[in-house]
Amino acid sequence: MQDDSDLGRRLEAAVLARRDDLIELTGDLIRIPTLNPPGENYREICDFLDRRLLKSGFDTRLIRAKDTPGDSEKFPRWNIVARREGTRPGECVHFNSHIDVVDVGKGWTTDPFGGALIDGRIYGRGACDMKGGLAASIIAAEAFLEVCHDFAGALEISGTGDEESGGFGGVAYLAEQGYFDPKRVQHVIIPEPLNKDRICLGHRGVWWAEIETHGEIAHGSMPFLGDCAVRHMGAVVREMEDTLFPALARKRTDMPVVPEGAKQSTLNINSIHGGQSEGAADFTGLPSPCVPDSCRMVIDRRFLIEEDIDEVQAEIRAILETVREGRANFSYDMREMHRVLPTMTEKSAPIVRTVAKAIEDTMGLEAEYVVSPGTYDQKHIDRIGRLKNCIAYGPGILDLAHKPDEYVGVDDMIQSAQVMGRSLISLLVQGDGAAANGE
Repeated sequence: MQDDSDLGRRLEAAVLARRDDLIELTGDLIRIPTLNPPGENYREICDFLDRRLLKSGFDTRLIRAKDTPGDSEKFPRWNIVARREGTRPGECVHFNSHIDVVDVGKGWTTDPFGGALIDGRIYGRGACDMKGGLAASIIAAEAFLEVCHDFAGALEISGTGDEESGGFGGVAYLAEQGYFDPKRVQHVIIPEPLNKDRICLGHRGVWWAEIETHGEIAHGSMPFLGDCAVRHMGAVVREMEDTLFPALARKRTDMPVVPEGAKQSTLNINSIHGGQSEGAADFTGLPSPCVPDSCRMVIDRRFLIEEDIDEVQAEIRAILETVREGRANFSYDMREMHRVLPTMTEKSAPIVRTVAKAIEDTMGLEAEYVVSPGTYDQKHIDRIGRLKNCIAYGPGILDLAHKPDEYVGVDDMIQSAQVMGRSLISLLVQGDGAAANGE
């Protein structure tokens, strides 16, 4: 067996030698506009990755998540899984990156799909979240394969869709098909942008619900003959402001959530719509004068590992019941839209310990352990795949995600790729993961 420190130095040099390739690869990925919704160009980017990974000796499989939310003939939900077997039996390390990006929005000073290199940064939608991380994992894998011809187990790389809209056409589907079964995969790294010296152990929980208040339609000149559903919803918002928001601010977690404000429970009013639908963009007339008989509000409740999902729901129900008891003719419906329980991998887990050591060996820094304020695809690997040995680690600054002029630093990608490569040496050559599992 080769000396670990010698292999590590050679790995770092192999990554550094691929700097130009890393820049080109990241730019190429950004220039494929995989906007979600609706889910554009998933097949194009999977085909691009397929060509790249086949050249590096991986066996590849393109998988369509048929009949999942959003999947259609116009916008099929394509994913790619690539696997490279080692020379002897052992564990499997899997890098999972989502290929979809959010809407561009306003305020850009660079081409959002240009992938421009400016002063050591690559700009574009998805540069940070998370095509830079995908590119870094590919470079790390290819550098590892150059340096380590003899390794145990297997190395996998996946590009999956729909993370930005829940991951149901991506990781959730693959987990249901057994791709993240612990008998098949033992270690998972998701290269989300959490900073190059941070290990993300998990995320808070989320509960989405739609609340509808009811009224009675009438002529807008005689609102006293109707019942305004929007005013009823206003009473709900007022009760939330008076009682719920202060109560949530008092709830605190021991989870190392970043940023600081996310260490408490939070509620976002995602949308409110009452009355008539907005007219088409080319309609220049006025709306008809009607009292709205329906108002709908979507809420996004983020909760802590110390909270129970039943408690989370009961708090919202209590708000609605308080309004009902004090307001004439108030009625409502509430419908759950989405739920994800909090998850957090233990610091003693093999993948955590391995990546922490790789960060120290590469950068001379002690790893910081964090938890994400929002969910990402670890939820499906944990809940459906039943695989607990999973973290998020990748280049980029989380605060830049979904923002105009999103970018990722080239030097950050280089160092993150070196950390990923060192982790592969530890797990597939030195066998530290098996040792950590007591095997």
